[in-house]
Amino acid sequence: MKKRLQKAVSFDKQLLLKIVIMSKLCLLIIICSTFTIYAGTYAQNVKINLEMKDTHLNDVVNAIKQQTEFEFAYDANLESFLFKNVSIKAQNESIDKVMAKILQNSNINYKIIDKIILLSRSSVKITAGLEKGSTLQKQKVNGAVTDGTTGEIIVGASVIIEGTTLGTITDVNGKFSLDIPKQNCVLVISFMGYNSEHLNYSGQSILNVKLTPDIKRLNEVIVIGYGTQQKKDLTGSIVSVSTKELALVPVPSIGDALQGKAAGVQIISAGAPGSNPTFRIRGTGTINNNDPLIVIDGVPYSSGLNQVNMTDFESIQILKDASATAIYGSRGANGVVILTTKRGKGDQPHLNMNYYYGFQNATNMVEMLNASEFAQMHNEMLAAAGLVKNPAFANPASLGTGTDWLGSLFRTAPTQSYSVSYSTSGEKSNFYVSGNYYNRDGIVIGTGFKRYVVQFNSDTKILKWLKFGNSLKLEHDLKPSGNYSIQNTMLALPTQPILRADGNYSGPIAQPLYDGNITNPIGAAKMVQNNTKGYNIHGSEYVEIEPITGLIFKSNLGIEANFWNDRTWSPKFKWDAISQDNSYLHQRSSNSITWLWDNTLTYNKVFNDVHHLTVMGGTSAQSNHYEFMDGSVQNFASDLTQQLTNGTQQPTITGNASEWALMSYMGRVNYGYAEKYLITGTIRRDGSSRFGSGYKWGTFPSGSVAWRISKEDFFKSISFVNDLKIRAGYGVTGNQEIGNYSFASSLNTIKYNFNGNIINAVVPNMMPNPNVKWESQEQSNIGLDASLLNDRIGIVVDAYIKNTKDMLVPMSVPVSTGYSDVSVPFINAGKIENKGIEFTISTKNLTGKFTWNTDLNFSFNRNKVISINDTVPQSTGSIGLNYNLALIQAGHPINEFYGFVTDGIFQTQADVNNHAVQVPGNDPNNRTSPGDIRFKDLNSDGVINDKDRTYIGNPNPKCIYSLNNSFSYKGFDLNIFIQGVYGNKIFNANRFYTEAMSVAQNQTTETLYRWVGPGTSNSMPRAVFNDPNKNTRVSDRYIEDGSHIRLKTVTLGYNLPKSLLQHAKITSAKIYVSGQNLFTITKYKGFDPEVPVSGIDNNVYPVTRTISCGINLNF
Repeated sequence: MKKRLQKAVSFDKQLLLKIVIMSKLCLLIIICSTFTIYAGTYAQNVKINLEMKDTHLNDVVNAIKQQTEFEFAYDANLESFLFKNVSIKAQNESIDKVMAKILQNSNINYKIIDKIILLSRSSVKITAGLEKGSTLQKQKVNGAVTDGTTGEIIVGASVIIEGTTLGTITDVNGKFSLDIPKQNCVLVISFMGYNSEHLNYSGQSILNVKLTPDIKRLNEVIVIGYGTQQKKDLTGSIVSVSTKELALVPVPSIGDALQGKAAGVQIISAGAPGSNPTFRIRGTGTINNNDPLIVIDGVPYSSGLNQVNMTDFESIQILKDASATAIYGSRGANGVVILTTKRGKGDQPHLNMNYYYGFQNATNMVEMLNASEFAQMHNEMLAAAGLVKNPAFANPASLGTGTDWLGSLFRTAPTQSYSVSYSTSGEKSNFYVSGNYYNRDGIVIGTGFKRYVVQFNSDTKILKWLKFGNSLKLEHDLKPSGNYSIQNTMLALPTQPILRADGNYSGPIAQPLYDGNITNPIGAAKMVQNNTKGYNIHGSEYVEIEPITGLIFKSNLGIEANFWNDRTWSPKFKWDAISQDNSYLHQRSSNSITWLWDNTLTYNKVFNDVHHLTVMGGTSAQSNHYEFMDGSVQNFASDLTQQLTNGTQQPTITGNASEWALMSYMGRVNYGYAEKYLITGTIRRDGSSRFGSGYKWGTFPSGSVAWRISKEDFFKSISFVNDLKIRAGYGVTGNQEIGNYSFASSLNTIKYNFNGNIINAVVPNMMPNPNVKWESQEQSNIGLDASLLNDRIGIVVDAYIKNTKDMLVPMSVPVSTGYSDVSVPFINAGKIENKGIEFTISTKNLTGKFTWNTDLNFSFNRNKVISINDTVPQSTGSIGLNYNLALIQAGHPINEFYGFVTDGIFQTQADVNNHAVQVPGNDPNNRTSPGDIRFKDLNSDGVINDKDRTYIGNPNPKCIYSLNNSFSYKGFDLNIFIQGVYGNKIFNANRFYTEAMSVAQNQTTETLYRWVGPGTSNSMPRAVFNDPNKNTRVSDRYIEDGSHIRLKTVTLGYNLPKSLLQHAKITSAKIYVSGQNLFTITKYKGFDPEVPVSGIDNNVYPVTRTISCGINLNF
């Protein structure tokens, strides 16, 4: 069973990293599992040397732990005693003699159980459990004390009869036995780091107790860059996310599970199976790569969070401000997400099994015209253009509903996950091993994702001063991505069947004017195969040396290796008028290998009980090599011979490779005085191969301070404030994600004819910029952390200003230079500003048998481009066909939509004549006419042209927020999570086509409200072939409110009674049912308002609604 220990003092226990070859790893695990030394013998033989004078008992305990393998557990009411001064002088003495000396003249008892030293007040008379031979023979009660959140047992919890000195302490199995002299009394169960429970006792023989963690009282250890730190000592803006809740949320990746869990962190889910969510920490800071750095077990990770097993993680930290991220230098500008996997712990093996199965479907379905409605619209469209109607549509009503193409493309799809983990810990070593199988069929036919993950972690302490270990993740995934087009499926004619009578897929028969030219989307989705196979390794191996107490040298060697095989097979077909004459095969093989070598030296020391100093210095070297090769061929004698060598026509082969390297030096100093005044300073110097000579190196400093006001004497009278700290920080970080060769010219191979001979040549295509340098970001942050009303209310507030300068933007290159004006170099010429404020509020509304906790966070961010390359704005947001929907221009938010402004519908020809000229002409079928959209003449020149375009919508949200409520009663727990976005606009680009009413393509039911005569509509234009007025031009017609509030997750669980589990030797068992994306309130008309960060909805795979049930077992 898994034991839970609360240490006497929380300490830095860095989760260490490693990677080895599989044979070495297996051997190491076998060795680790053989270490078994009984604590009783250990306690008798271990000798201790100490000489400390007028020192906190806290420090003496730490010194004992440094010399031995003992851990300490104690009651919550002993916390203040740990800061009493004691003196001790011991030379080669046993633990019993040492404990007797330091506890003399106190009312504290100790008891050694295995390698655990339990402390309790001597006023508590131990009547049962750890002590034997009690003479009290009244009512006996037996029970166990467990963590109410995780089900883990708690060792050393006190069970006392209120108002007496009678009580006991839970043993190493978390159990207790107590003789109670009378009924109708109150039992007080308490333990350090947990809320005490007061239970009315009325004669029960079995009493199992669940304690709820008092998070504020736990000196939580936070993993930061290249080290750890107690949460109370943080000076930067860092969010720690509980993995206990996330592990049982059935979502595709841990990235999706993090959505809404941290203020200032926007996470946008990707609907397609195997795709990764998008992270934005404190807004969009650059026009280049905005993804945060992800670090798993100390090694940077770029493979995607869809490749990891959610249940493997012990802790997650999100570093938001520069004072926290500057230690990562050129990679920290977009924030840092640090994930730490589990290690073996406790003194007995622990087996966990988790399984869930569920179903998914689309959160919303766009309604399309049926066959009758489409035929009626098509007749109006041709008539308005003076064209002959389709004879097949002479009687639209007779056509009925026709084909539901979207209903055939989308499906209800299953998802399932199996996870099992095993961990154990001995005196000298520990290991953790887990396996996960995840399978998700996509809600679009032909799509899916299958994943296999194995995790191996181990640590071995060879000597008191020497430790080594490793972490290793092996992952294999299969991702069929199909050949779907949601947009073409919407446009397919409902008058056309999916299959003809002979079983072949259908296609257009008549001319495109009548039948359109859409390739059968169901046939394409089912016939064409697009598959990716991935083989991925991520891990590290470390060695840690502690030559003297408090000084630790650590060397860590890490690797991330990715191997991908892509394959596309498209067989020949003839579906009526549309055909593909030759079968086509494409294959691609690529790999990316990244090496990392970190070396750090850390010194941690407390001087005179009040000065706490931690100094870290180190180096980091990282390199990457990427290469690919692909080929394609057409025309196979038989479609059974699907190999590149068997094709006969149009063979192609391409390949390329690239490399980059990074060398870094870093340092950090943390100083705290009396836990009141805290200072942190960091500096990092990075050298990158991605920059030219003279600009390869960049320096990134940061500093932050904090003042814990609640520790001041003048503040102690304010009893309702338990803890109050203010923080301030400033730092500079960088961004090197600009491509590998921006400083150099791009060379292309060409062929040309010279005097009748074909000559091969290499020519420069892109102008070099040897002066390209680091893109840097300056960020200032102030914050406040408060705990109120006996830790019932927690508040965190942060305000920040983030300025990106020397942003890399495309250079304007004249064609006259001889270089390409399309492939252009980057220059440092842009600036972007983000500023905002973040709030997090946590409350414990009800405690006791029925608990209710609430977590609320909301964030406001304002984004503005300060400058770019020149006064000409940069176009962005391309959706093809020369459509660029947005601009980047100084004084505006990044990627703001740009286009015309609509002003209703022309109702009469007089309205057209009295307005600015839009499309002139005498032909009533090819000019602006009644029923067309009226566009505003913004410059009042009497002509509607490009000069009348303006900014029409900001895709960046004004506010993101979430609200989580968790309830528990007896064995039941309920979690309700709501998440939302406010103030962003979406450009619904699908409506370019589905509301055009200008060609033979199906349309949405919104077009049922189209203009058919004066006064019939002032928003939806007429149907007319070829759209003579250009009603589909980029305009605010397609801008929609993206604000939404979503019932993101609801999970109901039940913990089975332990009485049912004892015979099966199961520690805990939980069954649960969960729903994701259950309900959304929004005005958005598309499939789902959760679209890419650009705000453009163009053929986007929608987010899914999922209902699942599962079971979690612990042995």
